[in-house]
Amino acid sequence: MIPAGITHLINEWLAVKSALEDASDNTAIAYRGDVTEFVAFLCAYHGEPVGAKKLAQTRLTDMRAWMAHMRENDTSARSLARKLSAVKSFYRWLARRDGFDPTVVLSVKSPRFLKKLPRPLDEEAARQVLDTVEIQSDVPWIAARDSAVVTLLYGCGLRISEALSLTGRDAPLADSVRILGKGGKTRLIPVIDAARQAVDAYVSLCPFDIGRDDPLFLGPRGGALGPRPIQKLIQNVRMQLGLPDTVTPHAMRHSFATHLLNAGGDLRAIQELLGHSSLSTTQAYTGVDTARLLQVYAQTHPKATKI
Repeated sequence: MIPAGITHLINEWLAVKSALEDASDNTAIAYRGDVTEFVAFLCAYHGEPVGAKKLAQTRLTDMRAWMAHMRENDTSARSLARKLSAVKSFYRWLARRDGFDPTVVLSVKSPRFLKKLPRPLDEEAARQVLDTVEIQSDVPWIAARDSAVVTLLYGCGLRISEALSLTGRDAPLADSVRILGKGGKTRLIPVIDAARQAVDAYVSLCPFDIGRDDPLFLGPRGGALGPRPIQKLIQNVRMQLGLPDTVTPHAMRHSFATHLLNAGGDLRAIQELLGHSSLSTTQAYTGVDTARLLQVYAQTHPKATKI
């Protein structure tokens, strides 16, 4: 149990962070949990409640003890790096608020971990997945719905949550659709004909009235469709096709980006389509290596094209 005063400080920090950085609700929940867990450890470690003054006096031994404790409890290096990032963010804000030097906390190095590179499908496998999705249900409108959702993932590069967030006002799909992505960021996504036609086919067969404010994709009883049926659908399809476990709904989004890049797409444009804030994220997302990146620059950079 952490002191009520610290809980108030965490709430204040998250309110500021949300206002300045437009952090999503999920991000705020994760940050709250990480920092609360850290303070709870300090209270147990010191055997007494830890207030703001004590936080300002955090020592390197405290940080090392916390990180050792987390690793002993099977926290992965990736998760620990995320938790440390949240703690550092909280300390930066608290140091500005209370006027102390947070160097001890900020100087702690994040544990190294290997980033898991996405594994996109090749183009033939992606086509097979789309074709097989269409025949998974004996109910025509559900088969059309599933096909429409997966076509949006691969044809427009949407996250599954983004596809399922579409409402009746989005149908019929226009040449582009405005998507609210992670962190409350909006982006405009071009809609290919195949995706538009797949959604039209689904809407025409759907037995339920879809109001403008209703979810576009509905479950068997007319409620909002959740991600689990689509995840299970792709699981069944990959088993039928003998594809690896890495084939998930999100892999269709990976495939969208990689296939665009392989076809000569501009990395910056793909970054915008995916809604990534960092080009390095897009680079890892598409699996592009340094040689391919240099090739893209050589073909598109104004200075390079003159050489």
